[in-house]
Amino acid sequence: MLITPAVNDECEGQGEMGDRSRGMVDVHTHVFDPDLPDLNVADGGSLPSVERLSGVAIRVYHRGRPYRLLDERAWSPAARLRDMDASDVAVQVLSPTPVTLCQDAGVEEATELATHQNAFLTSLVAAAPDRFVAFGHVPFQVPATAAAMLEELMGRPEFVGVEIGPQVGDLPLSHESYAPFWDAAERTGAVVFLHPVDHCIDPRIVRTGASFGLGMPTETAIAAADLLLNGVLAVRPGLRVLLAHGGGSLPSVLPRLAHGQRILPIAATAPSVMDLAARLWADSLTYDPTSLALAVERFGAGHLVVGSDYPFSAMEVPLGAVLGPPGGGAADPGVRLDPAAADRIRSANAYDLLGRRLRGPQPSVPTTPDLTPLEA
Repeated sequence: MLITPAVNDECEGQGEMGDRSRGMVDVHTHVFDPDLPDLNVADGGSLPSVERLSGVAIRVYHRGRPYRLLDERAWSPAARLRDMDASDVAVQVLSPTPVTLCQDAGVEEATELATHQNAFLTSLVAAAPDRFVAFGHVPFQVPATAAAMLEELMGRPEFVGVEIGPQVGDLPLSHESYAPFWDAAERTGAVVFLHPVDHCIDPRIVRTGASFGLGMPTETAIAAADLLLNGVLAVRPGLRVLLAHGGGSLPSVLPRLAHGQRILPIAATAPSVMDLAARLWADSLTYDPTSLALAVERFGAGHLVVGSDYPFSAMEVPLGAVLGPPGGGAADPGVRLDPAAADRIRSANAYDLLGRRLRGPQPSVPTTPDLTPLEA
């Protein structure tokens, strides 16, 4: 099911950084290429494919089954800009739809898919380079290729980092074979956007019907804990990792992970997970001021950024509601988020995270966002 968000930006460019005081920066949005090539003949059926329903609608298939209906908001710069202008969004960071990350696909197919998606992302950013930047796609399961592709992407102005899923087959993200990717990410200053993926969710959770509500936050927490406990962050002080959905379940379980370090000899020599967690970033997509406040406590108010999940039905409507009204006030009277911190989360923190690659958007006329759901 697809809903439309909105975005308005009245940021007038100030050099490469733009005016931080105007318009939100939405770091968590997704795109889908309606002309995505079908690579399933070579792969054996595990990759997503597309059926064109009309000029403005597609049906996505995954592993041979209908997965989601999408409309032009998933691929049209004009449609996205209309919504951005209606929702006070200055900049969107575009990222692949997670189901297309395919970190369990064959080497050739994964590389071809990533190359195609990066070309598509480049074309979208080119349509409005002052409003869009992108997280690219790399074949994470092929470490040398992933590292080289990341280096190449970060040499281009359209890209601020890459999106990855929580695991590669049965291997964790911390596996030693993936060190070249993590080294390249630190070296280039790339943001690594860690996002859960449907088909990675534990079947026990799937059977309960809680894949969205429990499965995705759990997958994020497992992957993040792996990075915290198994050296990925500890040996790379410059690495920047952004967690989707407020960090998933990680903020709640961090104290238990820390206590585990104190009582379990295996983990006792590792750096403090609480200290390492303070280096992580997370988006605001928690749907709840109390959950957001916990994320702020764990990661720091300076490491939270706005995320919407646009244009999918999971997105927050209106965008930024969990932060409360701009300039002061709380989204929930029982939860206090410092107004200055909330305002930084809306935009300034994203400029700190993404840096020189963000540009300020030009003024545009606000419109009314389309909030009509598209059946999934």
